[in-house]
Amino acid sequence: MFVRVNASPSFPPGILAPDILGTPNTSHASFSTSQFNYRRGTEIYGEGEPAEYVYQVVSGAVRSYKLLSDGRRQIGAFHLVGDIFGLENDDVHRFTAEAVVDTTVRLTRRLSLERVAHSDPAFAHNLLIMTTSNLQHAEDHMLLLGRKTALERVAAFLLEMDRRLNGVDVVALPMCRRDIADYLGLTLETVSRALSKLHAYGALDFLGSNQREIMLVDRDQLAKLDT
Repeated sequence: MFVRVNASPSFPPGILAPDILGTPNTSHASFSTSQFNYRRGTEIYGEGEPAEYVYQVVSGAVRSYKLLSDGRRQIGAFHLVGDIFGLENDDVHRFTAEAVVDTTVRLTRRLSLERVAHSDPAFAHNLLIMTTSNLQHAEDHMLLLGRKTALERVAAFLLEMDRRLNGVDVVALPMCRRDIADYLGLTLETVSRALSKLHAYGALDFLGSNQREIMLVDRDQLAKLDT
């Protein structure tokens, strides 16, 4: 899952304060971090593997997913630049994490986080916000999958990406439509039809040949669908 830690918990999930994993302005000398590069489609960790590290996206994007018994894939979250992922309540990972595009991640040992949390109340508070934000995202995703129509799901996804990319005019999606479909519990064809409908309604426009760059022309219309 991904979370945003901020002075105010009203911010939507997305980005954790960057000094948590030991960037130059960190106050915790006990942190030791490493940085790794992963090519597109490369597994970062697998479901059931020991959860020894916590990760932060430096560049690129990561998807976390489960493979269902019938072979289908359910994506639980997309992790964008700044996002923390891989923090588990158990000793093993519940999802597989994979690079969506060429990606760089920073990682630190989970024990390091726990050690600092025991001695730093503010840091422990941030970890608590991480946990509650994870729960909120899981609940929102469950509602999206269980109660919203295909058009509402796609509208909600676009608004989520818009928020997490800081409301830029053009949403440059690192993930393909297959990824979006597996995140929203839809087929590839249904996602394509929903995007075409939103385009016909004048809510968005496509840029580029692969249509991964989307201009949100009418956010109010998308927000009405999302509600």
